[in-house]
Amino acid sequence: MNERMRIGEFAERAGVTPRTVRYYESLGLLGPSERAGAGFRYYTDAELAILQKINIYKELGLSLEEIAVVLPLYTEDPTGVQGKRKLVEILKAHLQEADDKVASLNQFRSELQANIDRIQQWIDAQTDNE
Repeated sequence: MNERMRIGEFAERAGVTPRTVRYYESLGLLGPSERAGAGFRYYTDAELAILQKINIYKELGLSLEEIAVVLPLYTEDPTGVQGKRKLVEILKAHLQEADDKVASLNQFRSELQANIDRIQQWIDAQTDNE
């Protein structure tokens, strides 16, 4: 089925707002399959599939800028290999960033615990001297 949809119906089927659709268009992530008189935008199932892919990438944690890099790779390479390689590269970078944050938080936690222990020892020493 390749029916034409106006922006409201298209957005509703995709689970987003028309404003989101327009925003994605302004970023070059998405476009209507055609424009008719009076500026009406018409979309098909092909654009719906792209929008669903955008939503999946967002759920994976990709930024819109990263999505803009990955999406065209699927058009350039119908096998999807290039797109998936880039996706894995981006996700690995996100994983490294998460690991770095976890290490930093663990260091911070250790420092907090050391400060608590030092202050508690001081309190205990003061209490023993009373």
